[in-house]
Amino acid sequence: MRPPARSTGPLLWASLAVPAVAAERLGLNERTPLWAQLSGLAILAAATALHRTWPATAFLLVAAPGLATSASLFTTSYGCALAAFAFLLGLRGTATGIALLSFAAVAAAGTVKIAVRQVDPAAEWLVLMGTLLFGAVFPWLIGRYWRQSRELTAAGWARAEQLEREHRIVADRARLRERARIAQDMHDSLGHELSLIALRAGALQVAPGLGEAHRTAAGELRAAASDATDRLHGIVGLLREDDEPAPLSPPGESIAELIERAAASGLPVKLHRPQNTTTASTTTRTAYRVVQEALTNAAKHAPGAPVTVEHTQNEAGTTVEITNGRPRHRPGPPGSGTGLIGLRAGVTALGGSFEAGPHGQGYRVSAGIPTKNPPAPDTTPGAVFTSARRLAHRRVGVAFGAAAAVGAVLIGGAFAWYAYTKTHAVLTPAAYTSLKTGTPLEETVPRLPDRTISDPPVDRAPTPPPPGTDCRYYRASGELFVPVDHFRLCFNKDNNHELVEKSAIPKPGINGPGVTNKK
Repeated sequence: MRPPARSTGPLLWASLAVPAVAAERLGLNERTPLWAQLSGLAILAAATALHRTWPATAFLLVAAPGLATSASLFTTSYGCALAAFAFLLGLRGTATGIALLSFAAVAAAGTVKIAVRQVDPAAEWLVLMGTLLFGAVFPWLIGRYWRQSRELTAAGWARAEQLEREHRIVADRARLRERARIAQDMHDSLGHELSLIALRAGALQVAPGLGEAHRTAAGELRAAASDATDRLHGIVGLLREDDEPAPLSPPGESIAELIERAAASGLPVKLHRPQNTTTASTTTRTAYRVVQEALTNAAKHAPGAPVTVEHTQNEAGTTVEITNGRPRHRPGPPGSGTGLIGLRAGVTALGGSFEAGPHGQGYRVSAGIPTKNPPAPDTTPGAVFTSARRLAHRRVGVAFGAAAAVGAVLIGGAFAWYAYTKTHAVLTPAAYTSLKTGTPLEETVPRLPDRTISDPPVDRAPTPPPPGTDCRYYRASGELFVPVDHFRLCFNKDNNHELVEKSAIPKPGINGPGVTNKK
């Protein structure tokens, strides 16, 4: 991600200094001395200079004048700067731990200042947490999301280029696999046919009543077919790849038709198949190859031996088992084992099992092939980019959801505390009227609310509090979010603590002094 040009630094400082100066001129904040305003502008300049290399430090610098102005961090002068540098904190890729420590440091400093002031600390602390959440954490999350989105886009294009190169390599591999497929098909199809030719020639060679010349010709035919099969094995050994199985095209006949054709050629083979056997293209194709290779091997290496084929197929998968007995004639030369190796690779690639080895006095080949295979993952550039983008969006959504949940809790807690403190500090007009000056505090307390207000309207009181008294302020109504009248009760600090003065303080916007009763 390309960082902004350095010429944007003065523009950033100017855009953040304007709200700070305007808030002071318009009276949106409490008036501060000129040196404090200049210090705030200098801090903004320092943070602007440091935000590229030390974004966390810049954020803490901007938070300092906000905390100095208000312990709750809620100020119109530096609120925009706080959000802007929190956004830059996320955009610069600062570690999450450092960012969280920065937020915790600001929260701790504000909490200490609130505790020292001792002015309604719970409500002010909730405002601090809300300001920190919505004015710092949320902008930080937005900056992180923006940065991650741009990085993800760049990584997606890089990944797409890499996959394009890989696809070119796969295309080259596909040509090699096609050569291996042709070799495997030659082995399975032509090898089987040559074995049947050799089998028929062997049967003709031992047939009674055949002349010696014809018997010799039949023997030469059988030898030629065996030699052709061996040469075919050699060709397959040169063309076949050992690292992965080659895809096979489906045969044109079923397993039952294959066995019938082999039996018609003189191979003593029988098929056993349950009645509930079903058909599935992938498993039937692979099972066909297994049966075809096993019959070819039986005809070549165990001539005359009885062969039994057991074929079971259902929704779970396909199982084939080919067993031959002891050979009755002289077997052919040993093979290279290429066919069985290819079958084992093809079956295991489908998630199945393959076994081949001696069984009793003969040989047995068995294979179990499941019907369903796990889908291969989509590795196209679009799919990879979409998956990564979805993961990033999910992470950002979780972060925003957690922050929103915390914000909802804070807002709900702040409202509940506000409602509690305001409604439990209400002195009704009737109770206020019943209070008489000169009444001791012990007799007055039962008629007073549980709490006093934390932000008394001292500036709107009709007269200053009498000297040597302790004054308490109460709301005249339990209405929320609207200005209301207030009552002031002042008790002397002598031992009897008598009520010496009570005053009614009008709500803002009401002209005329309040009513004061003195002893």
